[in-house]
Amino acid sequence: MRKILILTLCAIIALTITPLPAIADGGEYTPAMAGNDPETDDVFGEEPWVDVMADAADAIVASKSLLVMEKITGTVVSAHNEHERLAPASVTKVMTMLLIAEAIDGGNLNPDDVVTASANASGMGGSQIYLKENERMTVRDLLKSVAVSSANDASVALAEYLSGTEQAFVAKMNARAKELGMNDTVFANSTGLPTAAEHLTSAYDIAVMSRELIRHEFIREFTTIWTDTVRGGEFGLSNTNKLIRFYPGATGLKTGFTSEAMYCLSATAERGGVEFIAVIMGAPTSDQRFDAAKALLNSAFADYTLVDTAPSEPIAPALVPLGKVSTVQPVLPSGSEKLLITKDQAANLSRVIELYDDRAAPIEKGQEIGRLKVLDPTGRILADVPLAAGDSVGKLSWTDMLLKYLYVMFTGNV
Repeated sequence: MRKILILTLCAIIALTITPLPAIADGGEYTPAMAGNDPETDDVFGEEPWVDVMADAADAIVASKSLLVMEKITGTVVSAHNEHERLAPASVTKVMTMLLIAEAIDGGNLNPDDVVTASANASGMGGSQIYLKENERMTVRDLLKSVAVSSANDASVALAEYLSGTEQAFVAKMNARAKELGMNDTVFANSTGLPTAAEHLTSAYDIAVMSRELIRHEFIREFTTIWTDTVRGGEFGLSNTNKLIRFYPGATGLKTGFTSEAMYCLSATAERGGVEFIAVIMGAPTSDQRFDAAKALLNSAFADYTLVDTAPSEPIAPALVPLGKVSTVQPVLPSGSEKLLITKDQAANLSRVIELYDDRAAPIEKGQEIGRLKVLDPTGRILADVPLAAGDSVGKLSWTDMLLKYLYVMFTGNV
């Protein structure tokens, strides 16, 4: 069904797409800002922004795989070959940044920590900030260099600082991928540079790790930078993700290119409290990856909205037969508070609460005690989510029941 939506979208997009502005020669995007190296640019560089925009429908069709996912619910709204295992190039660094972000938010890494670059880190090719061996730079500036300019040397320096060696860091990358259910993914390095070892992922898995990364709100401080500097203003950075400047609501996230992977992108954007992740893999040109992402994001924002799963009125407490307390509050499990639906479904929704007959005590906190169904005006079920007990309820003992019976008899209170 999602592939049909993709083909339908392709037919419409040519009528609605508008090209992104270009950066002409001599403009803001310079080799120094990008960290271009004539010796390595064909291996792992980012093309300068050019005037000629490919047709959006052609860009979508030409890409090897793609996917659009909503951040809060994880709902996939469109996809094509989303589980095809492909080389991700520098989009690999989404996982690198995720591990750094988790270490920072977990208190195991301070953005002001100073990292000393190793010979290994300084020897990285491709996009880089030209770290010298033993050069000292803060975690903050290294992370900024990764997020903005896709610096390979900065990625390795961070990996070594956090885990001792890049190999140990890669083991953590693969372990985290497994935890997230990224079943299409194997990492061999922290950069995405070409390697003889297996280093593959999929559009779906990229969306999963991108979704996890953007849950760390502080990462936007870096991924939304258009131009900046490190080394006290001596070295310029320019974002390889041109959507940051030219697409309203863009929040990130990461570009990638190698001759094997071709042009890849994980693009994130937020409008009206809804954030989507658009992943493009294997686009033939740099323009086409941005063109395809913009078109897919436009379609998602135009068609979908988030609504509360729960009714506007509080859910009434549920009776608990034989419970030490007479009722328990039904609650929605974490992660099911919002529902992504098409905008034409959003009006006149109804909600039906069905409590299970067999809910006598004892009840454990979190135990499923019913279902909440969200229906459109035609009666079609849009969501069917569990209702859980908000607290544990113990069972009355024979003594408890006798005391309660005597209490009711002598006081008249139930």
